Amino acid sequence: MLWIKAFHIVFVASWFAGLFYLPRIFVNLAQEKNSVAVERLLGMARRLYRFTSVLAVPAVLLGLWLWLFYGFSGGWLHAKLALVILVIGYHHACGSLLKKFERGANTRSHRWFRVFNEVPVLLLLAIVILVVVKPF
Repeated sequence: MLWIKAFHIVFVASWFAGLFYLPRIFVNLAQEKNSVAVERLLGMARRLYRFTSVLAVPAVLLGLWLWLFYGFSGGWLHAKLALVILVIGYHHACGSLLKKFERGANTRSHRWFRVFNEVPVLLLLAIVILVVVKPF
């Protein structure tokens, strides 16, 4: 079980690293007017989103393995799972926003993306507190 936990933590940390940086690229895309720079940023965002998606799969599967085969229980786990669903939704929202940038259809400001960029930090903070402290 310790190996599964270790790999789960590594994949979750890697997934979140992508979720921290991808919206930062969106901030730059929302500010940039130079078409060459926009294409470069879009390429970076595409590659990061794909890589982050690949990392999300084992993170979620290993988490399911821990839950289903080792039987963790308690209210904290239900809250954590709800937050994980929000993280998955945030990940998909990033993909949707990337598609808007690719189509040239983004209507959001760089300030909005700066706020959007803070969401995964708050989600990770809440998830770690729930797992470590198990408040209920």
